[in-house]
Amino acid sequence: MGQIVKATAAIAALLLSTPAFAGWEPSKPVEIVVAAGAGGASDQMARMMQAAIQKNNLMKQPMVVSLKGGASGAEALMYMKSSEGDPNKVLIAYSLIYMLPLSAKIPFNWHDLTPVSVIALDQFVLWDNASGPKTVKEFIDAAKAASAPFKMGGTGSKREDHVLTVFMEQKTGAKFSYLPYKSGGEAATQLVGGHTESNVNNPSENLEVWRAGQVRALCVFDKERISYKTKVTDTQSWNDIPTCKEEGLDVQYLMLRAMFLPGKVTQEQQAFYVDLFQKVTQTAEYKDYMEKQALKPIFLTGKDMVEFLQDDDKLNTSLMNAAGFVAK
Repeated sequence: MGQIVKATAAIAALLLSTPAFAGWEPSKPVEIVVAAGAGGASDQMARMMQAAIQKNNLMKQPMVVSLKGGASGAEALMYMKSSEGDPNKVLIAYSLIYMLPLSAKIPFNWHDLTPVSVIALDQFVLWDNASGPKTVKEFIDAAKAASAPFKMGGTGSKREDHVLTVFMEQKTGAKFSYLPYKSGGEAATQLVGGHTESNVNNPSENLEVWRAGQVRALCVFDKERISYKTKVTDTQSWNDIPTCKEEGLDVQYLMLRAMFLPGKVTQEQQAFYVDLFQKVTQTAEYKDYMEKQALKPIFLTGKDMVEFLQDDDKLNTSLMNAAGFVAK
């Protein structure tokens, strides 16, 4: 009996020391595809994951970031669709995967891809220039009183930023001129330069200019405040930003951050990446990034992920219809 116990223990130790998916792993560099321009939230997250994987030796092959933001992100979606069976490409996806096919009628559906994991949820903040109105009420009153519509900068047309802008118009009666830019980084630069009056950038996209005192965070589009209480600026933490509902603007929206492989990869290849990105979410780099960028940490895979995507797809389709952005 003692020999059996020893043998069992030896086998268990051997299994623990063996990589979970030793049957398959990438044999060449893995391309992490970003459906946006340089400097935006997706680009920043991709580079964080690239660094976390390299620093913690989570994969033998290097990961390279590939920016494919052309045609408002359609370039990345069609690139992934055309890469069926290629396990060396992984898309960092956001709500674009629901919205763009509706607004641009591109022949793409997220069901064309292989779901790997939901890794975070991204929030939106209403920002204005530091020299502008100090509260949501003052901002809306100023927008209503302006002789020309306030310029609202955003990333892409008929997408999350644009939908939020339309909802603000519907809720308040104010009018905005929406200006789409290639990335959240560019939208932030335009706001600092006074070329726009506001944007609804994700926290990460306006982080540095907020810290520099060049923009003001008026409210966050969520049902609850951002949880992080460490001071980001000299006087404010993310948690100090009120919800838009607290400020009288009842609009809420969270954006998907998820990983997908092309269609028609094997279950073994999919399992390798599920394991990889689960390990990424356990790294110090990921946890530090979640707080610094004010993201909501989450990890969903398998059936739970598919159910989440189906519900999120319905919500985004409803929002796009309400905003009048679905192509006829």
